[in-house]
Amino acid sequence: MCGKRSPSELRAGGDNAIAVTLGLLGDEWNLWILRHALRGDRRYLDWMSRGGISNAVLTHRLSQLTDVGLFTRSAYQDNPRRYEYLLTPRGRGVWPILLGLWNWELRWSSAAVDLPRIVHADCGAPCVPELRCGICAEVLDLDSVVADPGPSGEWGRSVPAASGRRRSSSASAAAILPDTMRLIGNRWSVAVLGALMLGTHRFRDFSARVGASPAIIAGRLQDFVAAGVAEAAPNPDRPGWVWYRLTDKGRDFFPVIYLMITWGQRWFRAPEGDALVFRHRDHEHAPEPRWVCDQCHQPISGGSIIERPGRRSGVRGRSPA
Repeated sequence: MCGKRSPSELRAGGDNAIAVTLGLLGDEWNLWILRHALRGDRRYLDWMSRGGISNAVLTHRLSQLTDVGLFTRSAYQDNPRRYEYLLTPRGRGVWPILLGLWNWELRWSSAAVDLPRIVHADCGAPCVPELRCGICAEVLDLDSVVADPGPSGEWGRSVPAASGRRRSSSASAAAILPDTMRLIGNRWSVAVLGALMLGTHRFRDFSARVGASPAIIAGRLQDFVAAGVAEAAPNPDRPGWVWYRLTDKGRDFFPVIYLMITWGQRWFRAPEGDALVFRHRDHEHAPEPRWVCDQCHQPISGGSIIERPGRRSGVRGRSPA
């Protein structure tokens, strides 16, 4: 279906790279499988031995991830025939996204999940990764990165298709990103989140832009407010009305969405062009995202991260757990 290093060509007028990417990486089991693949799992029993995942779910997810080019199968036994699932460059390219999710959950999650600390092996220090531009070294955040609509950027093409269950049971081994899945584990949740990040504030504008019913929009906004990702504030242009805006917690999720989209547009190409074109505000160059250690200020690579037991910290503003 796709070359190991070349992008997949999408259908003209169909789902764009954003929809395809969020459909893949908005699935909690896919993230769990990829996380452990990056840590060395490659055989079916490697994942099964971790517990929590059924044969049917693992078989389906591995098949899906192989079909879209994140894994390639290689036989290691003939009788019976058994395969290893090896990460392709496309699959290995998700590590910055997973690091962003891990970093955000450590900083903001209110769930009692004992996530390991992030340690930068090059300097040996526990760190909070910072997303910076590889050209000018400035921080890349919601204020410094501008997203302009591209040729394939229609909203109807950017919302992930409806699918089966995208979230695991809260008791399962995969449920290590509870707050993340509240944001991206539902097709309309991630669409509303994207609208917020692109500057949508008024309720009627969400309905017009996203294309969901008012009841769905209201439910997603209420859920985001309850999660502390967004807040309802008085509308400065219309007394008695409210508008919605991201909180610091919601704004801090921008690197994850940005990295997902840049990865997706690298590996899934719509014939019309990209869905979003990113600009580095006040600069002539396009941003080149890089994770950097906040302690030694050196770039972080996928092989330079060490996990240490126990959370680095709880919810921001609280003392370490």
